[in-house]
This record gives sequence, C-alpha cells and structure tokens, in this order.
Amino acid sequence: MNPTDRKYTREHEWIKLDDSAGGQALTGITEYAQDQLGDIVYFELPKVGDSVKQLEKMGEVESVKAVSDLYSPVSGEVLEANEKLMDHPELANEDPFEQGWLIRISIADPGELESLMNAEEYEAFIGGL
Repeated sequence: MNPTDRKYTREHEWIKLDDSAGGQALTGITEYAQDQLGDIVYFELPKVGDSVKQLEKMGEVESVKAVSDLYSPVSGEVLEANEKLMDHPELANEDPFEQGWLIRISIADPGELESLMNAEEYEAFIGGL
C-alpha cells in the first residue's frame, strides 16, 4: 500500500528523495492519513523560503471531519509548495503519493532520514493503531 521509495513519520507524513536534484525531497501525507481525515477541503502550507524543523508543525490540513497539524519529516528550507492543492485539495485524497504532494524541501541534515520508518515499518506501525 505504501511506496517503498520513501520514508514515513509517526504523524503520517512521507518524504521521497528527488534523485535528480541532490539534497531535495518531496513530502506529503500518507494514504492512511487521508483516509482517516476524510474529504480534504483546505491546506495551509509553509511558504517558499520558510525554514521547517524535523517533526515540528509546518502547516494544517482541514477536512470535513477535523483540522489537523502537518509535520515536516526533516529540517530544511521550503523550495516549493504544491499550488494545485490550493484550488484542488482533494488531490491529496485522490493521489496522496504523487499529485497530492505538499512541499519540496532542501534537506538540511540528511542524517535525519535515518530516524524515519521505511514502508514495512510504517505498515507495521499503522497495523497496530
């Protein structure tokens, strides 16, 4: 269910390294997260140039069920926010691992990735919830 080419947080965000642009990665929410949220209606994302810290709040997602905080999988600088989500937040429901990505980040410390779960570990984690 969860792609093996990314790492996952206990807060249900993912990060995928962008091999074509060294030190950069895309982040988003997991299939599990969007399923728990229900129909997503709004995102508040960090702006380009903002600094984010690993596992600290970087924005919010609003659904028909609740408002939830979004957490950054790693520390770094925001290079791009997915503008499509501003007009079409439902993309995160329809395609959370591709078109529904949240931000592109320049990773400050690649070592932080080691503290995140791989797909198999994340599957076991959500299986216990």
